[in-house]
Amino acid sequence: MKPPRRRSTDVSTAVATATEAPRASTQAAFEALYRESRDDVFAYVAGLLRDRSAAEEVTSAAFEKAWRKRRQIDPERGSARTWLFGIARNAALDELRRLSRRADLRDDASAESAEAAGYPVGPSGGDPAEVAIRRTALRQAMASLNGRERELIALKFFAGLSNSEIAEVIGASETNAGTRIHRVVQKLRRSFDEAA
Repeated sequence: MKPPRRRSTDVSTAVATATEAPRASTQAAFEALYRESRDDVFAYVAGLLRDRSAAEEVTSAAFEKAWRKRRQIDPERGSARTWLFGIARNAALDELRRLSRRADLRDDASAESAEAAGYPVGPSGGDPAEVAIRRTALRQAMASLNGRERELIALKFFAGLSNSEIAEVIGASETNAGTRIHRVVQKLRRSFDEAA
């Protein structure tokens, strides 16, 4: 009778370690990306959709899709954060298309979404009437922007992305993104001044 074969514990341990390490490090990296970006992604999506519950669903769907596609992150093409915002952008635009097929989008400005996401709108404290007037003026000014302009405002001020990150998300040069943002901010200021 032959003696039972003994398995080499060194080889199986090395193989197990080699296969487990990338999974653990990938998961840890994704968890860090999630913690670092979740509030900004939500604020960006809420700024685009102007609907808190829809923004929560789209943000969740964007992170789920990012988790499934996490192996596609390519540091040579950009940061994981901008890759994530690209996924969130596509998910939000899909939701906007779906909503526009069902009904016209509300004309509310993004001020409510920004405030709901934890970004202050207008001066805190002070005369409540003045705050109400400024909020109304901001709503009117935001309503004067088209979808692409609102997206730039959401990326810059709700999500807090830099111009280079925005450029990667929208597929433009950093200079072009900066110019677009500057123009939109100027337009928003003029509209706000007229409404106030």
